[in-house]
Amino acid sequence: MLELKNICFKRDEKQILDNINLSLDTNKFVAITGPNGSGKSTLAKIIMGIEKPDSGNIFLDGQDITNLSITEKAKLGIGFAFQQPVKFKGLTVKDMINLSAGTNLKMNEICDYLSDVGLCAKEYIDREVDNSLSGGELKRIEIAMIEAKKSKLTIFDEPEAGIDLWSFNSLIQVFKKLREEIKGTIIIITHQERILDIADEIVLLVGGRIEKVGKKEEVFQNKKFVASACKFLEKGGKING
Repeated sequence: MLELKNICFKRDEKQILDNINLSLDTNKFVAITGPNGSGKSTLAKIIMGIEKPDSGNIFLDGQDITNLSITEKAKLGIGFAFQQPVKFKGLTVKDMINLSAGTNLKMNEICDYLSDVGLCAKEYIDREVDNSLSGGELKRIEIAMIEAKKSKLTIFDEPEAGIDLWSFNSLIQVFKKLREEIKGTIIIITHQERILDIADEIVLLVGGRIEKVGKKEEVFQNKKFVASACKFLEKGGKING
């Protein structure tokens, strides 16, 4: 279980997160959504340890992990996929997937992970994770790494960014597979309705505060509320309810 208690965070005197309290059960698929600037990505980075809260505590299975480093949190089984993936010159795709898995995988296992995210293993397995890859390719490789890691808590920061429609369809299948096979908690920062559709629980952040938590039909009771509070309709999203 992940618990956030009274999390507050300021940047340049601006209150980004204001008294966040949230409990997420194990084996839950949770989508965090809301308008731009509502604090979604900041909250994800605080859970991972990339940012430190000004106050409040974070607990994972009862252990206070608030002040642990990124490395310490990763060792506890927390995985993080960045909105803009990091490049690693000198390391191949195969190297990165093996590092994520914590072991040297068989070639067919690596190929399966790459296939899941819509990449041909023959073309990518020995390529360096550097500037020769597009943003969409890097994003898909990172998701394959996360799948190989099999974390007890996995956080995705807007995984749909830079992904074409065909790859996005594959991405939805990867999330479903992660949910079925890993039996851990998945948190996704997103505006995409198709991801919201498969979430067990949706957390709506507005102005750095939790506006509502529940299933999609509970959080989005009417279109006026979505339009004013979430604003992802401006991106072409469509909410039914």
